[in-house]
Amino acid sequence: MHTSFKRALGTAAVAASLTLLSAGTALAHVTVDAPGATQGGYTVATFKVPTESDTASTTKLTVALPNVKSARTEPMAGWSAKVDRNDKGEATSVTWTAEPGNPGVGPGQFQRFVVSLGKLPEQETVSFAAAQTYSDGKVVEWNQPENADGSEPEHPAPSLTLGASKDGEDGHRVDNAAAESDDATDTTARWLGGIGLALGALGAALGLGAVIRSRRS
Repeated sequence: MHTSFKRALGTAAVAASLTLLSAGTALAHVTVDAPGATQGGYTVATFKVPTESDTASTTKLTVALPNVKSARTEPMAGWSAKVDRNDKGEATSVTWTAEPGNPGVGPGQFQRFVVSLGKLPEQETVSFAAAQTYSDGKVVEWNQPENADGSEPEHPAPSLTLGASKDGEDGHRVDNAAAESDDATDTTARWLGGIGLALGALGAALGLGAVIRSRRS
């Protein structure tokens, strides 16, 4: 009975070790997260990039975008960002590069790269093929689709599951907000301009009155 118990413990320990190893491997992948992302909407996507190498740092990341109208990167100290567009003005990719003096994302570390983008495609899932460049020149392509049997490939492409479209509501919300902001700014500017002219006229009138009183005295 003791022997059976020990064997059961040994089997459980091996299974747990394999589970942890597989989980660690999965966590080492380049992933993307965008809570609340919907079809046809705008979102903020965060790419989590771990450095798998034991000797080199991650110095560049290129992510393919699904030909979106808008793509804006978040400023990052020590990193430059460049959005590439096609002849239609659609954003096709974004590249972050470590600037001179920045060693990049070192072994055992990870970095988050953030981009606001939209409109997202009208489909259930969207993939963002990525290329991770190391300081030793090695490039790892994260562009493989899910295997036919549902298992995960060695270098899966970061992907998002998109929520159902809300009849274009999300897609227009940002544009409408921007338009309303522009209208408000324009109205405020006109009011301020009018007030400035009025104050200027009042100041001129007061100055003229002072001159007249001075001459009379």
